[in-house]
Parts: sequence; C-alpha cells; structure tokens
Amino acid sequence: MMGSEFVMFSLTPMLIGVLASVACALPGNFLILRRQALIGDAISHVVLPGIVVAFLLTGVVAAIPMLLGAAGAAVVAVVLIEAIKRLGRIEPGAAMGVTFTTLFAGGVLLLEQSDTSSVHLDVEHALMGNLESLVWLRATDWSSLLDPWALAGVPEELPRIAVVCVGVILLTLVFWRWLKISTFDEGFAQALGLPVGVIGMGLVITAAVAAVAAFDAVGSIIVIAMFICPPAAARLMTNGLERQVWWSVLFAVLSAVLGYVLAGYGPLWLGGDNAVSAAGMIATVSGMILALACAFGPHRSRVGARAEA
Repeated sequence: MMGSEFVMFSLTPMLIGVLASVACALPGNFLILRRQALIGDAISHVVLPGIVVAFLLTGVVAAIPMLLGAAGAAVVAVVLIEAIKRLGRIEPGAAMGVTFTTLFAGGVLLLEQSDTSSVHLDVEHALMGNLESLVWLRATDWSSLLDPWALAGVPEELPRIAVVCVGVILLTLVFWRWLKISTFDEGFAQALGLPVGVIGMGLVITAAVAAVAAFDAVGSIIVIAMFICPPAAARLMTNGLERQVWWSVLFAVLSAVLGYVLAGYGPLWLGGDNAVSAAGMIATVSGMILALACAFGPHRSRVGARAEA
C-alpha cells in the first residue's frame, strides 16, 4: 500500500485500535490482580438500558447520546457490583452476574414496553465495531498531518478515544501509589488512611469509561479481549508491577497493529478474496499472544500468584 493510501485508509483505524487497546489494557492490569477481570464483560451486557434511555430522552439514534447513555449505565453497573459485593459479602463473580443479567433484562423490558423496539439499534457495530469504515477522506499523504483543513476531517472517534486514553494514562500515573498499595495489601492501605473503597470504585469507573468510549469504534469484542489478554500475558512475563504494565502496553499495541494488518492481508496471503473483521482479528491476535505467554512465558509456572509491588 502506498503512503497516501495508507494515510487515508489505514492510519486512523490503526490509531483508534491502538488507543482503545491501551486504554483498556492499563486498568486491566489492576482488575486482573484484584480478580475483577470480567468487569469488561459485565459492562458490555449493561449498555442496553443506557442506550434505550438515551433514545427516549433525545428521540434520535446518534453517537453522542448513545455513548453518554451507555456510559451512565456502565457507571451504575459498577456501583451496583461493588455495593452487592460489599453489602452482600459475596464473591465478585456472583455480584457481576447478578448485576449485568438484571440490567440487561431491564433494558429488554424497557425496550419492549416503550414502543421503541422497532428502532434499529445496530448490534453488529456494538459487537464488532466499524474500524474499517473510519477512513480519513481528506488526507492526501503524510503532509496532511500538518494540514488544519485535512485534520478537521479526521473521524470523530479518533479524538474521542485519544482523550480517553490520555485520561486513563494520567489517572494511572497520578494514583499509581494508591492503586499499588490498595491492590496488594488492602489492610495496609486502610491503616495508612487511604480511601480503599473510593480507589476501587474509581478503578472500575475508569475501566467503564474506557470500555464505553471504545464501543462505538472497535466494539465490545476488542474491549473484553484487551481488558484480559494483554495484562494476563504481561503477568506471565514478569513478576513486577511496573514491568507488567509496560509489557501489557506493548502487547496491546502489537495486537492492534498486527491484527489490523492480518485482517486485511492475511486472507489474501492464504489465497482468499476478502478481508476479515479487523476487530475480530485484533482480539484473535491478543489471544494468540496470551497463548504464547502461557506456553513460553518465564513466569508461566506461577499462574495465580500475585505480582510484586
């Protein structure tokens, strides 16, 4: 592919995939260590009531209202999960199961009872995303990166996920010490006077915002995969938290770039005529990286052990 064609057709989808993967992988490190890795799966089940409520309030099926509605539902979900887990004294998996099935059922009921069931809410984009369609039509070549007119035509999903990714990075850096202490020794964190409950709630809300921001562009399949696969693979590569985070970012970027390339050219190399879903291939590559880490990672024999602070 020539440089001009790459900038127009592949640069923005690849960047969106990378930013979404990193935004999900960073909080995923702490969620895995806290045994809350499936929070991303829970969020993907609870966005329906938020989308329906957003439509009822605005009367339109548009990206921003749907995104805000889904984000609100995700925040409600993580609050309910934490409340059920702490007040009911049950394990996190059960709390997540109760929450996301109840909210999903409530969304279906609301959809049917509010006469909005005839509205087309695109499930395919929610699951698989629409990376392939996020082309930069105003771009001509690499010089477009410095052209204000061309930059104004960048798909809106790119600046949106970029802002979220930068926010996740800044929050991780600012609250690094608090996250590390509360993750590895909650009792010690309480003794130091740290707001352990608020830290945990903030982590899952950050994960929810990152997940919902990625839904519109990359779909829930990448979101769920990136919360788990890069951090889990990184955990098998090192026993130090800082190195684990760097490994997870590397694996997230590698999954996004390699997955996008293989989605377009892999079938052609194998003699096929059509490309495959970029989101599905990115998730597949992340799973393959995890499988390789399980087979050859230096810490594969310590699965289940916690990383060192």
